[in-house]
Order: sequence, then structure tokens, then C-alpha cells
Amino acid sequence: MDKNAVWSELVLEISSCRKCRLAENRTRAVPGEGSLDTKIMFIGEAPGRSEDEAGRPFVGAAGKLLSELLQSINLRRENVFITNVVKCRPPENRDPLEDEIRSCSYFTNSIIQLIQPSLIVTLGNHAGRYVIEVLGGIRWYGVSRMRGNVYEVTLFGRKTLVIPTYHPAAALYNPAPKKALEEDFKLIATRYKELTENEVKAKERRKTLLDFMR
Repeated sequence: MDKNAVWSELVLEISSCRKCRLAENRTRAVPGEGSLDTKIMFIGEAPGRSEDEAGRPFVGAAGKLLSELLQSINLRRENVFITNVVKCRPPENRDPLEDEIRSCSYFTNSIIQLIQPSLIVTLGNHAGRYVIEVLGGIRWYGVSRMRGNVYEVTLFGRKTLVIPTYHPAAALYNPAPKKALEEDFKLIATRYKELTENEVKAKERRKTLLDFMR
């Protein structure tokens, strides 16, 4: 089964999921969106009101800031993949609870395994803790202490780089997180460029080896 078919099945499963209390009041589930062939994935915390209405991630004020940050490093939303650790909106936009993140983990893990990103950017405390500590086995000390660094973890048998940073919503009314986000996106750009260049070099080496074997 190809990636598009697997993704279509996941979307259907997420849209009909009743595994936790968040399903009770949702308007629409928010599976995620973007390129299935990208090497970079962004994982946030939970949908808000705008996302719940649209069924798409990061379409409100925080989403506008995320799009601006992506543009600042010459990336577009359609060239990355964006999802959240829970796929339904928590009441009153509260933080997702631990059991809700756990209930949604099958979908989060399935999406990571489908995309197979080389670089994951976690947005906010809950996403950082889930990817780095729960999946990666590295102690999580909170986004303010962990941001600005690159962590190498093994996710489902693959070496993956993880860069934690603040959720864009934290920067809407506070200049300090916004400045940190801008710095972290420069780091993201640097590491993503390195990954892309290394991938091109690896393809060239394979091509040269095949030519030599002929």
C-alpha cells in the first residue's frame, strides 16, 4: 500500500476515533497536513477553535505566525508535514492531558512512521516531552531549558534529529518566546540544509558506485 492510501486510512480512523473524552465535543478531528515525502515534520500540542472548525492544523493566529516563521527560512507549509500530539480540541483550549496524549499516541506514532522524517520540530512542552522523553528516552526538563539544541533519538528504528521550541501561541503576546522561536528557526534551517545536502551527496555516491559497477 502506498503512502497516500495509508494516509487516507489514518485520516478516516482519526475522524471516527472515540478513544478519549476529546471526541465528545469536537467539531472536526485534525489529523494533520502537508507533504508525505518531506524530511521535516512539525508536531504541536492540540487544535484550537479555528483548527476544530476547519479540520486543519495551525490555521488561527498561531498558525499565521508559524507560516511566517517557515517563510523566514524559505520553507512552505506544503513542503513540510504538520500535526499535533492530540488530534481533537481540548475544551476551552486547555492543555491536553496525559491520558489524552497517550490515547492519541497510536495515530501520532503511525504518522511519524509513515513520514519517516529526518528532522522533527516539536512546538511546545507537551509535544517536546512526548517525542524526546516518551519516544526518545531522553529526560525532558521543559521547553525553556531544552530549546535551542538538537537531540538525536532513535524513533521506530530510525535515527532522527529533534529540535524542540516554543509553541507559536506562546509568542503571540510575548516578545521573549518570539525571539527564541526566531533563533530556533535559524537552527532548524541550518540542520535541514545539512540533511538535504547530505542526502544529495549520498545519492551521488550511490550513482557513482553503480556507474563503476557497470
